[in-house]
Amino acid sequence: MKKSLIYVLFSTVLFSLMEIALKSAGNQFNPIQLNLIRFTLGGLVILPFALSHLKKQHRQIHWSDWKVFSLTGFLCVVISMTLYQLAIEYGEPAIVAVLFSCNPVFALIFAYLILHENFSRSDIISLILSVIGLLVIVDPFKLTDPLGIFFAILAAATFGFYSIMSQASSLRVQLDGVVMTSFTFIAGALELLVLILITKIPPIAAGMRSVSWLKSFADIPIFTNVNLPNLWIILFVGVAVTGGGFAFYFLALQEGGVTMASLVFFFKPVLSPIFAFFLIGENINLPTIIGVTIIIISSLITLYGYRLDAKANQ
Repeated sequence: MKKSLIYVLFSTVLFSLMEIALKSAGNQFNPIQLNLIRFTLGGLVILPFALSHLKKQHRQIHWSDWKVFSLTGFLCVVISMTLYQLAIEYGEPAIVAVLFSCNPVFALIFAYLILHENFSRSDIISLILSVIGLLVIVDPFKLTDPLGIFFAILAAATFGFYSIMSQASSLRVQLDGVVMTSFTFIAGALELLVLILITKIPPIAAGMRSVSWLKSFADIPIFTNVNLPNLWIILFVGVAVTGGGFAFYFLALQEGGVTMASLVFFFKPVLSPIFAFFLIGENINLPTIIGVTIIIISSLITLYGYRLDAKANQ
């Protein structure tokens, strides 16, 4: 229990610093370029854990597995994390952190639609409270710059969809979460690299520049600003935040189970606004405080439901 709590603590702190780190790094890198860097490094950091798990299972990676990784990698890295990165670029890190932490709500909905899992009473209450908390934070009647919020909600929804598809795929190919995540990151980074190279083809780049909202996606750099002065932020975002955060998360999952590991996303909405306030001076307004409180209550109800289910299955 003590060891799993330490893993949860490290993972929560690293994940809570994610939006601030990405916002800071965003001043030096193209959002898509930063995605490529951090998931390449993140996937490689988790890879030793994944290979260790494969060795224990006497399992090898086959071509059919890479088909699964290409799907989950596309959903996670190319779609969801690109939207997430854009949300951070256009929005406030603390708000993005809170909204993205609601991805389990969307996962719950997709689990019902795709895996036909039933809602428990605690799931329904948690879902309703999370939606209320989202509405309080977003405050749709006072939106002045909704782009960041729009991207954040889309990122949370697509990440929830990825989570369920990853869960279904892992059951089908009989690979655990550590292996799935490492190879998903690597496959997604490779797919992102291919898309970046396509944007460098002169006719395609010219066509994208002619469309206002596609200009920032034309001729996406790969190594621009990847230099010694920026090495610390590259390592922090890629190795510590992405790789380390997920590594500690999976260690918590392995040591303490799903209920213990889920504490990471329950506490992240609390820590992220606090870090944003002290590190980058981002204000925490009353609606955000109220919304975060509601989402925390929602998360605690979910945790309570997990414990009841665990006792019932003993």
